[in-house]
Amino acid sequence: MKITMISNYINHHQIPFSEAMYDRIGSSYCFIQTEPMEEKRIQMGWAVNPKDYPYVVLSYEDMELAKKAIDDCDMLLVGWLEDEALIQDRLKAGKIVLRISERLYREGQWKAISPRGLLRKYKDHIRYRKSPVYLLCNGAFVASDYKLICAYPGKMLKFGYFPATRSYYDTASLWKNKDKIDTIHIEAEEELPLKPPVLTAKNIQIVWAGRFLELKHPEFMVKLAADLTNRGYRFHIHMIGAGPLEDELKEMAEYEMIAEHITFHGFLGPEKVRDIMESSHIHIFTSNFLEGWGAVVNEGMNAGLAEVVNDEAGCAQYLIEHKQNGLLYHEGSYNSMLEQVVWLFENPHMITQFGKAAYDTIITKWNAEVAADRVIDFYEGLKSGQMRVAEDGPMSIAPIIKPRFWASGKLKD
Repeated sequence: MKITMISNYINHHQIPFSEAMYDRIGSSYCFIQTEPMEEKRIQMGWAVNPKDYPYVVLSYEDMELAKKAIDDCDMLLVGWLEDEALIQDRLKAGKIVLRISERLYREGQWKAISPRGLLRKYKDHIRYRKSPVYLLCNGAFVASDYKLICAYPGKMLKFGYFPATRSYYDTASLWKNKDKIDTIHIEAEEELPLKPPVLTAKNIQIVWAGRFLELKHPEFMVKLAADLTNRGYRFHIHMIGAGPLEDELKEMAEYEMIAEHITFHGFLGPEKVRDIMESSHIHIFTSNFLEGWGAVVNEGMNAGLAEVVNDEAGCAQYLIEHKQNGLLYHEGSYNSMLEQVVWLFENPHMITQFGKAAYDTIITKWNAEVAADRVIDFYEGLKSGQMRVAEDGPMSIAPIIKPRFWASGKLKD
């Protein structure tokens, strides 16, 4: 079998899946990169040399080879693609195509009424509803968006991004990196209420990672530091990343007099981020509904962190089962997030319990190896005349989860 994947550029979120495919079918797997990586991604530590990977073809250097890999493969996976003309011959020929998509209408499903937008969606998606074209949903609300335009009926499957998975054959090697949590809440002596609290607990290490943008709400972490301090908890927050809000965040931390509780690390490479995660306890993901997926949640789960995740983000309702392998907070609300974090501080035994369950979720289900096996099995099923789907996780049926919010963040229903 020959399987080709095409997207804008190879990066650390796609390399593990491609490596798994290459391990399984060798030179019969090809990844087509259609453009060089943007400078902003390179500055974030994403830089890779695509020529280091034997399966990568650069369409902007060898279009003939790329077009052949698209047209002649048995199954084509289509990620972010600026030029739809590259795959039109294959679509017209009725060959198998798996489109990989994030949300169509992140800023509100009301945009589906746009005549111009619907014409484009018809050309790219709707007219292939009866063809062997399937949708892999990179996010929990993707299926709802596509159902709205009547595309891919009965052919929408869960998918996502699969950053590198670290396996710990002796899981104690992971947990030993995390401090033992004995007592979290710190009480001041009753007879001296103005005296600083007696610090009897070890610091809880909290990680936040991403660009400092409005949609990612890094300011929540400064507010959180102030609220946790006022409640008498002992902790430290690692802010990994940079961006236009950085100076403002540092000023906020100074104003709230909690700068000592936050370390601003700047951008770090993926490996260094993982090292910090492995020595921490909680990962908080505050991105709003504009976040298509959020691969840092995969990484935090794999590092055995207790996840606190905004349920608006694309990955949230695929990866997190509330109070089973992490916590979800609702509709981007800071107060809802604070409530979940305080609950963890008051129930410290659950930090490790959620961390272990999160780790198991990544190791057993949401990883590149499983995704590659299931994509290949899906193709084998189609070849024999049936659509084989998994029971859960990658390549399982994507449920229709209706978003509850408008672009303003207000409830939709």
